[in-house]
Amino acid sequence: MSGLRKRFFIKARDFVHAGEASMRVQQLLKTMRLDPQLVRRVAVCSYEGEMNVVMHGGDGALDMILNPDLLRIEISDDGPGIADIELAMQPGYSTASDEQREMGFGAGMGLPNMKKNSDEIVIESRPGSGTRVQMSFFWKAGGTGA
Repeated sequence: MSGLRKRFFIKARDFVHAGEASMRVQQLLKTMRLDPQLVRRVAVCSYEGEMNVVMHGGDGALDMILNPDLLRIEISDDGPGIADIELAMQPGYSTASDEQREMGFGAGMGLPNMKKNSDEIVIESRPGSGTRVQMSFFWKAGGTGA
């Protein structure tokens, strides 16, 4: 299982197809018979990141990189960027529009859930430059995952 890399494209404001990339990642990991707890954590992080791109970003991508002891999810977009990452990490903080809230989104738990469910998270962003989020999940090949 070394060196597997998959890329899924994410279209901004495409709520019809929102969640498909993270669902495909989850299905792929299940077929590889990885630990269900690890698969669940990756699915949560993938979905939250994908929805952030759909809601706030420009077009983007979700990359899954699988190595013998590390699974990484990288989500990037060419959207407006995050002005204050520390503020955005606070539970309940949201910049969702009224329309997005009416659809059931915008609880302000996306980034906090990503931090909680990944073993390591790195967010790179600044206004006008898009956003890149790298989430790492450490595990041992043939093991149960962290």
